Amino acid sequence: MKSVPKLIRRYVGILLLSCILLLVLNVVLLAVFTARQAPNAYPWKTAEEVADALQQTDDGGYALPDAVSLELKNSNAWAIFIDNETKQVKWQTANLPEAIPLSYTLSDIASLTRGYIDGYPTFTGETEDGLIVLGYPKDSFWKHMWPSWDYELIANLPKTALSVLAINAALIFLIYVVANSKLLKSIKPIVNGIQRLPMGEPVYIKEKGLLSELAMNINKTSEILQSQNNQLRRKETARANWIAGVSHDIRTPLSMVMGYAGQLRDDTHLTDDERQKAAIIVKQSERMRNLINDLNLASKLEYNMQPIHPKKENMIAIVRQVVVDFINMDIDDKHPIEWETDEALTFCPVNADRDLMKRAIGNLIQNSINHNEQGCKIYVSVTAQNGQCTITVADDGVGATDEQIEKLNKAPHYMVCDENVAEQRHGLGLLIVKQIIAAHGGSSAIEHSAHGGFCVRITLPIQE
Repeated sequence: MKSVPKLIRRYVGILLLSCILLLVLNVVLLAVFTARQAPNAYPWKTAEEVADALQQTDDGGYALPDAVSLELKNSNAWAIFIDNETKQVKWQTANLPEAIPLSYTLSDIASLTRGYIDGYPTFTGETEDGLIVLGYPKDSFWKHMWPSWDYELIANLPKTALSVLAINAALIFLIYVVANSKLLKSIKPIVNGIQRLPMGEPVYIKEKGLLSELAMNINKTSEILQSQNNQLRRKETARANWIAGVSHDIRTPLSMVMGYAGQLRDDTHLTDDERQKAAIIVKQSERMRNLINDLNLASKLEYNMQPIHPKKENMIAIVRQVVVDFINMDIDDKHPIEWETDEALTFCPVNADRDLMKRAIGNLIQNSINHNEQGCKIYVSVTAQNGQCTITVADDGVGATDEQIEKLNKAPHYMVCDENVAEQRHGLGLLIVKQIIAAHGGSSAIEHSAHGGFCVRITLPIQE
């Protein structure tokens, strides 16, 4: 992909830019820090100012102007005046520490200019007849000849280093956010497009920027998928139309077969064996007709060609009506139906197509009848809970194996059968149930019955 070298060059460029900017920033920070924490000549200048400002009074003493005295007080500094001849302190400020001597030798005076007095950093200024010594609080300056260093410089060095690292990290983050903002904006439509592809929606992404090649490939993929979907829809429509056409073509001759076979079945001039054979033809023809109808309906439901007219219906009434119809048809009483719905539950509203729902419930009951020719008891119930209407059709018949139930739950096609052809009647009826329920926004599940047989449970959202 051509986009890969572009991305590599982009990130290499960002890396180089970050390094250059960090270098410049650190140089600037170092300059600012050095300027603020550079050797401090302020105390020496102050000492010279005090020396210039010291004046002799009429009584032979010495005094400082109020402004200079205030400056010393604010700096928490003390001062003394040493006479050149006597080497004695002739004047001192009121805050002079007790440990400060009042008499000095030449060597003492020499050391004052570069050292300390009892731990107090000292600074000197010359007058015509003496020396001004200015002392500051202990640990206020690190004094090393001329000039002096602020003690704060050494104490705050770890904090300063951490601050520089934090600023560098913040700058790197800012650089990458700014540099990649356009890239992030271009990624968003690509992600959205990729998410829409599985949904079958058409996707078009502007083919520009670093990810233009990727956008172009996604657009091509979308075009291919759309073309395939259109072809598939045309095939599905053609298949559904073919099934509908074949079903229609079969119904007419099948009706004739059923009609003639029915006449033969009812003809008293034929032997019992011949009439029995005619009755078998009628019965199997009816099965073929039902199969064709089911196949046609399943095809329409699968390809969304079956008209659905939903409205607010009471599922209690619909299910009860289907149950009553089957009870009336059970002349031999081989498949009795037990109504297990709570009598207190009389209304369960669902947005549904009444005819399709009756077809689904009827298929479930008929399924139990078809697979239990020797007879079974069928249990039907309707419950309403947590905004869901659940219809359950179960029996105490032969049931199904775990493998068969798993296949029926996962089967995507019309039929579910292995070697036993008779099992084909399972799949189509249950498939129609699944399709009808899915078209109504519900779900279905096939499981073992608590009564020992087969069970199908369908769930539909309640319409408030």
